[in-house]
Amino acid sequence: MTDTWADTDIHLDGEIGNETGHNLYGCFEQLYILKKQNRKLNILLSIGGWTYASHFAPAVSTPQGRSTFASTAISLITNLGLDGLDIDWEYPSDDGQASDMVVLLQTVRAALDDYGNSLDPPYHFELTVACPAGPSNYEALRVTDMNPYVDFWNLMAYDYTGSWDNFTGDQANLFASQVDPTTTPFDTETAVNYYISKGVAPNKIVLGMPIYGRSFEATEGLGKSFIGVGAGTWQPGVYDFKDLPLSGATEVYTNETGSSYSYDSGKRELVSYDTVVVAKQKAAWIQQMKLGGAMWWESSADGVGDQSLIQNVVEVLGSENLESSMNQLSYQNSSYDNLRAGMPGLSSSPSTSPIAPIASPTSTTLQNPAPCAIPSSIVISQPSTSTRTTTITSSSTSTITISSVVATVTSASFASQSYTNLTSKFAFYLTTKC
Repeated sequence: MTDTWADTDIHLDGEIGNETGHNLYGCFEQLYILKKQNRKLNILLSIGGWTYASHFAPAVSTPQGRSTFASTAISLITNLGLDGLDIDWEYPSDDGQASDMVVLLQTVRAALDDYGNSLDPPYHFELTVACPAGPSNYEALRVTDMNPYVDFWNLMAYDYTGSWDNFTGDQANLFASQVDPTTTPFDTETAVNYYISKGVAPNKIVLGMPIYGRSFEATEGLGKSFIGVGAGTWQPGVYDFKDLPLSGATEVYTNETGSSYSYDSGKRELVSYDTVVVAKQKAAWIQQMKLGGAMWWESSADGVGDQSLIQNVVEVLGSENLESSMNQLSYQNSSYDNLRAGMPGLSSSPSTSPIAPIASPTSTTLQNPAPCAIPSSIVISQPSTSTRTTTITSSSTSTITISSVVATVTSASFASQSYTNLTSKFAFYLTTKC
């Protein structure tokens, strides 16, 4: 973590601030309180992200480095009250690094199991990975060798096109376009089938979706050249879903590709993003493919009510089917006195004073082929120039993955649960275990 004030130090309104002992406050205190309120809410720490990509390879290239990685990660779990880890290495670039990734997962899995088996009763701490949807990146991985150590794979199925390209295109399409392949340089179906071909069970694959749009300016439409990007909400070229469509723009949905965009012919600006219709189509495809669930980057950008992408996917999958995996509340080895004691007297989250946001770096329903227990989860990951991730699950089951950098959001809602005053941004994951 890089903001200790927000992560572990800031006192909430109603907390006196002169408590004795070494106590946990801030975001992690609030998350632990949420775990007490909802015993099916699991919180994972996501380590890595695009911003810190260059640090991964040297840190895990030796046995000592991997051992240190695992032991310090376990310390974070025990000290902060977490339920598992997410590894977000973007991305191993050659076979040597791919091999290091396998051994890293093996080492971390063993450390998690040793710690979990030392508890009474024993507890299974989850280990997940954030995995690429681009062929050049996923083909470099030793997927078959990684799979035994991974509870589920969070497929980052977005950012297929953007400011780095020469032509506009769909940034998170399900399928490749047969009409104009230029508009879909990548597609989700191909990526999912690749992981399955390498031995990953479909119910271990969590489909990632964007809650943001990527902008292209001075363009005549999809698959056309462009010059520059729009102002964006947090950074140039990237708009929160709740701000879309932009004034004057018309939304366009293409069933063939499972994608949508908006276009303003006056401004000549195109924004590629998932609409509610696409979110429902993707949820139906998750059911059809018997995948493990859905993930979004990131929840503070979502709409509300019937315009919430998360809520619409939950309704298609069925919140009543969420898997019931209990979280861990006992952390007797924590360095924080109040966490070791289980934060007695705190069964609800005190209110917080408004906190200035930290600058952000930045799918008709098909019949479910077989009833599946669907755990929902939220993953929190570090902000980067393109994405951050978070995991929380719903009223029946939850998983939150937290990354090393935390931003600010005052409230978030998921299914029938309302999570308020969390000083973090969330990327939601809905996971199924069939």
